[in-house]
Amino acid sequence: MIEQHESRTVEVPFEVLEWDESVYDEPAEGPRLSRVSIRKRYQGVLDGTGTGVVLTAGGASGGGYVISERFEGSLDGRHGTFVLQHGGLADGMEQRTYGTIVPTSGTGELTGIASRSVEFEHGLLRLEYTL
Repeated sequence: MIEQHESRTVEVPFEVLEWDESVYDEPAEGPRLSRVSIRKRYQGVLDGTGTGVVLTAGGASGGGYVISERFEGSLDGRHGTFVLQHGGLADGMEQRTYGTIVPTSGTGELTGIASRSVEFEHGLLRLEYTL
C-alpha cells in the first residue's frame, strides 16, 4: 500500500545575507549574464540558511534568473537539508516565479520531502510541500 502524505503550505520570510555577483558576458546589445553566489536566512516554520548559485540574464526592461539552493535547518521542527531549484522572469510589467524541491534531495528528518509549489515574492517564500 502506498502511504499518502498530507500537503502543507507555509509562508516564510527570508533575508539575503550575501550577494556576490560576477558578470561573465556583457555584450554591446542584449542582456548581461551574471553568476551570483548567494546566502539567505529563513526565519519561521522554515528556519535556517540557504546557499546557492544564481545565474541571471538582465536587460533594460526585463530579465530572468535560475538558482540551485541548498537549505539547511529545520522545517516544522524537523532537521535536515533539501535542494530547491527555482527561477523567475520579469518583463518590466510583471514578475513570475516558479520552482520545485529536487526529488530525493531531502536528508535527515527531511528525507522524502517533495514540493507541489514553490514561489518567491518580495522577501517571502511560499512553499507547498509533503513530507
